[in-house]
Amino acid sequence: MMPLFRILRLIWQEERAALWRGLLLSVAVLVAGAMLLGLSGWFITASGAAGLAGIGIAFDVFRPSAGVRMLALGRTAARYGERLLTHDATLRALARLRVRLLDSLARQDADALSRLRSPTMLNRVISDVDALDGVVIRLVFPLLAAGVTLALAGALLAWLVTPGIAALTVGVLSAGGAATMLLLGRASIGPAAEAEAGRQSLREVSIEHLRGRTMLTFDGALGRSRAAVLTIDEGARAAARRLARLDARAGALVSATGIVAAATALLAGGLLALGGTISPAVAAIAVFATLALTEALAPLQRAVAEVGRMRDAAARVAPMLDRPPAECPVASANPPSADAPLLRLRGVGVAAPDGDRPILPHVDLDSHAGETVGITGRSGCGKSSLLSVVAGLAKPLCGQIELSGIPLAAYAEHDLRRRLGFLPQRSQLMSGTIRFNLTLAAPAATEAEMDAILDMLDLGSALADRGGLDMLLGESGSGLSGGEARRLALARVLLRRPDILLLDEPTEGLDDATARKILPAIRAAIPGALIILATHKPAEIAACDKLLSL
Repeated sequence: MMPLFRILRLIWQEERAALWRGLLLSVAVLVAGAMLLGLSGWFITASGAAGLAGIGIAFDVFRPSAGVRMLALGRTAARYGERLLTHDATLRALARLRVRLLDSLARQDADALSRLRSPTMLNRVISDVDALDGVVIRLVFPLLAAGVTLALAGALLAWLVTPGIAALTVGVLSAGGAATMLLLGRASIGPAAEAEAGRQSLREVSIEHLRGRTMLTFDGALGRSRAAVLTIDEGARAAARRLARLDARAGALVSATGIVAAATALLAGGLLALGGTISPAVAAIAVFATLALTEALAPLQRAVAEVGRMRDAAARVAPMLDRPPAECPVASANPPSADAPLLRLRGVGVAAPDGDRPILPHVDLDSHAGETVGITGRSGCGKSSLLSVVAGLAKPLCGQIELSGIPLAAYAEHDLRRRLGFLPQRSQLMSGTIRFNLTLAAPAATEAEMDAILDMLDLGSALADRGGLDMLLGESGSGLSGGEARRLALARVLLRRPDILLLDEPTEGLDDATARKILPAIRAAIPGALIILATHKPAEIAACDKLLSL
């Protein structure tokens, strides 16, 4: 439970004043409800007794009536204020928590960030933060408000009725509330986790099924995929039903607690009234107030169903907030050596992504400005992994990489990205205009520079009839063909004019005529840069000054 308490502390620290006011209003709502029903019960009983005694004409009905109206209106106003304050404060605190979480994740190194790209991870983070909105509203405030209200009600009943009846009724309600949370709340943790996992799995497989329905249809696998989705759906429904049964048991226990407490107050109050210790009207206060106090336990039913989900979500989110930022070294004070190669690799060992088994044990390379270096080898031999290591997106297993005579690890991230450009096999485009996608890499680029780059890559004329730089792209750059998207990603990296350009199969997906124009266009755009490309195409290999065969 410690992660849950930490998330609660963060939310509380963010909105302390508003949450304090919300808590006081929550208590005011419950206390006003108990007083309203208790006063109403006393009023009805006392006026009836006065009528039976023949003194109804002298009974003061005005002040009790005014009290009932005042409590009813006050309870309504307090409920509205409590909802407004607590929900608004919680949503503001969670908005800041999202920003803090994003900042913590964004400051990790590129290797850690690459592991966050999976849809499963992204869906989980979003769902976990959404689950935490109930920590205050559906868990902590109901518990605190119920505890404070029962304590205040016990003191009032002891003063207005008798300490014995107050102890009995408050004791029964407290025991029922504690049993609800301790027994059923603990039992719901497992089913809540299963239900949440089922919802997440169903979301993921449904998206995959819908996105891949064309391929599944032609492969004859659409029916099997649909059956798999329905199987996961049934599992998610079964977990939700188990959690719903616990929710129903919690509701039954809360209702039974209220009935037992009211019956206890009725029996004890009746006995004392028959004995002449208290009047029937005073005994009615205890009975009706106890019925109203059952409302304090009602939110615990929802808390039982949510506590497991909240606990698991907090256990995943809290460690993300604790992650230290990736080290940001400052570039060496020594100036780059004019005699050193622009890029030098000495004994560099490379592992497969997310592994520690070397696929390239020792790589040596010296490259200078203006050269074009080709990295060749069979598929899966490590070309892309080597480029990621040179780009500083992954760490080498061993060896040293130097840029202008300075170790790559000594460069500050900003300085490294200013000198290195990288076009991976799969480049991500964003929804928005062509202009927006280009300015992501080069915010200061002019419209003329953008048009020039697009024309060099034989892309300007293709986009002109569709809005040019103002053409609007959909999700992940939808609206362009595969070749157009590839050239737009290349244009984006060329706009940065890097000293070293790393290209992973830059003309993949392009027709031969377009592909033959690309390398000369790249060299014309950055004539003095070192270009390193992973390739298997003979035309690209022929254009290289030197080759590194893996």
